[in-house]
Amino acid sequence: MSKVRTNLTPGTAEAYEVAGTWVQDVAGLVSPPDVCIKIFDIIDSPGTTSKDIGQIISQDPNLTAQLLRLVNSPAFFPGKKVDTISRAVTIVGIHELYSLIIAVSAVKTFHNIPKNIVNIDTFWRHSLYTGLICRILSQRCNVLHPERLFVAGLLHDIGNMVIYNRIPEIARDLLQQSKGNEDTLYRAEMKSLGFTHADLGYLLLKRWNLPDTLREAVRWHHEPAKAPDTAPIEACLLHIGNALANRSEIGGFIEFTQGNDQIDPCVWSTLHINEQAFDAEGVIGEAGQLFAATASLFNI
Repeated sequence: MSKVRTNLTPGTAEAYEVAGTWVQDVAGLVSPPDVCIKIFDIIDSPGTTSKDIGQIISQDPNLTAQLLRLVNSPAFFPGKKVDTISRAVTIVGIHELYSLIIAVSAVKTFHNIPKNIVNIDTFWRHSLYTGLICRILSQRCNVLHPERLFVAGLLHDIGNMVIYNRIPEIARDLLQQSKGNEDTLYRAEMKSLGFTHADLGYLLLKRWNLPDTLREAVRWHHEPAKAPDTAPIEACLLHIGNALANRSEIGGFIEFTQGNDQIDPCVWSTLHINEQAFDAEGVIGEAGQLFAATASLFNI
């Protein structure tokens, strides 16, 4: 594992080179399952069918069962009775199901962070709550394939896992300084490291071959106005999903802390939402109703 370097100049090539090295070091510990590699090899090949993808996924019975439970859950397609993976591929989409497999695998893999750094259950509760809110808002905004925004929400803070792995003591200090405010933590990371958990998340998702829109949404979920033209809607949905999760009773980033993260004004115009008429509590409550059943599928 490479030597840890911090206090780099933010936004420089050197900073991002170090960030890439951190991700490379950690990525070896969390390689996607063989199923993902096999799917990626054929996912864009002409003639690939949902049956082809289904046959690959079915080689992993545990993953197959978990995906079917998730797709049939109230958060996804209740009442549709999706009983085969090939049917799930048809309904969800090949690329979306690939992203979902990565997310499921990430939750399972990153569940051994020492509790003296962060409560991992709290971390994943926040991530799941964010994902549920993102999916709800995607549906309300008529965004195609809302499942991909669920994945973005579930993985939006995955870069923190890289930080916890590489610099656990500094990570703990930064968390204490932020006092549960993610925006404060984001700025502290940039000042202390030269890059942020969002940058690391972007690089990790890129290594996992997730779609560019998801990667960019994760990269800019704290600064959605800076998102590229390929992902302005996704970044805004993830930004507001993260903020509302932090306002919820059980979806806060830090245990026993309900945050009041500010929502960037660009969100309202980009998503064509009337800020005054927006029912934040209603969205938080709807996600809360789906939370328990969905959390059990991830053993959170």
